Amino acid sequence: MPSSKPTPVLLWCHGNAGNIINRLENLVELHNLGLAVFLFDYRGYGRSRGRPSEDGLYQDALAAYAHLSETRRIDPRRIVLFGRSLGAAVAGDVASRRSAAGLILESAFPSIPALAKSYMWGLPAYWLLAARYNLLDRLDKVRIPVLVIHGDRDHIVPIELGEQVFAAAHSPKAFYRVEGADHNTLYVTGGKPYFRRLKQFVEDVTG
Repeated sequence: MPSSKPTPVLLWCHGNAGNIINRLENLVELHNLGLAVFLFDYRGYGRSRGRPSEDGLYQDALAAYAHLSETRRIDPRRIVLFGRSLGAAVAGDVASRRSAAGLILESAFPSIPALAKSYMWGLPAYWLLAARYNLLDRLDKVRIPVLVIHGDRDHIVPIELGEQVFAAAHSPKAFYRVEGADHNTLYVTGGKPYFRRLKQFVEDVTG
């Protein structure tokens, strides 16, 4: 979803549920902010062929990054990585391997084992339960600015897990708490202040 003028680009790694069609309402809000967004479906999601796996999702995100940096020739200093929920681990993996201006982690958890200690939330056991998605390991290698966003009423990924993610990130970093937001309603509950905070981070890290 390009912008009408040169602008930072969000490389969007979505969560476990649904596919890109379920993010259109959110994308409209980002477009209204003047941001360009590149959103893709992992293998096995939406119309993407194949079967999902942890390594497969990482490779899909790296391919999306290559499309922006090599095919579209977008300067990495204009690329901001965004990962929501499961996609936070995917975006974190890209950040640990490739250059980018910044990393936004929304409703993130430290790892699948850490999440499982709280409870299991309907994960597709046929592939995800064998995965680890260890975001903390990736963050140890990340040296770009990080913004962690979490709803304080998230019943799927409790905010305490988001705070663990924040604690593991290197500075510069910031934590944005969205009052009253659940896992799937964060950007709706957050409203305009949420989108202003997101845009401010993007502008700060891209200069």
